[in-house]
Amino acid sequence: MSAYMIVQIAITDEGRWQKYREAVAPLITRMGGKYVVRGGKVETLEGRPHDGRRMVMFEFPSMDAVHAFWNSPDYVPIKKLREGAAVLDIWAVEGV
Repeated sequence: MSAYMIVQIAITDEGRWQKYREAVAPLITRMGGKYVVRGGKVETLEGRPHDGRRMVMFEFPSMDAVHAFWNSPDYVPIKKLREGAAVLDIWAVEGV
């Protein structure tokens, strides 16, 4: 069953964020993930308005694959690149 990693981002340092983005994209691909949403326009159809943060969503083959990416030793140095570059909320969600 597919699983999704959903990220909301408030970028605080564009230069550092760019370095992180360039480093993480190949790892996500190597770990079986792919971009589904990458910063597109968000339109509120009902409820509270979107808070303006950038949204990114990745599809992985399974929740195990999300965890394999998240806990990968290869991700540790890449994750450090985003320290001070953004404030993030990150969720993993099982698909149907």
